[in-house]
Amino acid sequence: MLKVIFKGLDRSELAREAAENKLEEVMSRFPELQQSTLAVTLGMENSSRQAGADVFTVKLRIETGKYRGVILEKSAPNLYSALGAVAEHLLERLNRFSDKARVKSRNQERKLSSRA
Repeated sequence: MLKVIFKGLDRSELAREAAENKLEEVMSRFPELQQSTLAVTLGMENSSRQAGADVFTVKLRIETGKYRGVILEKSAPNLYSALGAVAEHLLERLNRFSDKARVKSRNQERKLSSRA
């Protein structure tokens, strides 16, 4: 399940759909995420005291499931770049997470087989 939260940014169906589409690509590669709860916060930071460009931030939290506790936050000059960066980094993070679990179980199996 995917929850999209807006912070400092007007609610937009277009932004919601963009976030859902980007993350559906990742969720299709990792079927375990289908049963997980993901919270995506789309935000915009704009300083009224200092001139400069707006900064869009996308924060992703995996709240339940196998990958629970994974938190990513990326910022970019536009929302779509930030979404792309989060999706790309999420792929890397989940692959690394799976590799660590695989290596850990393999090492445990080796220890058990060497004792026998």
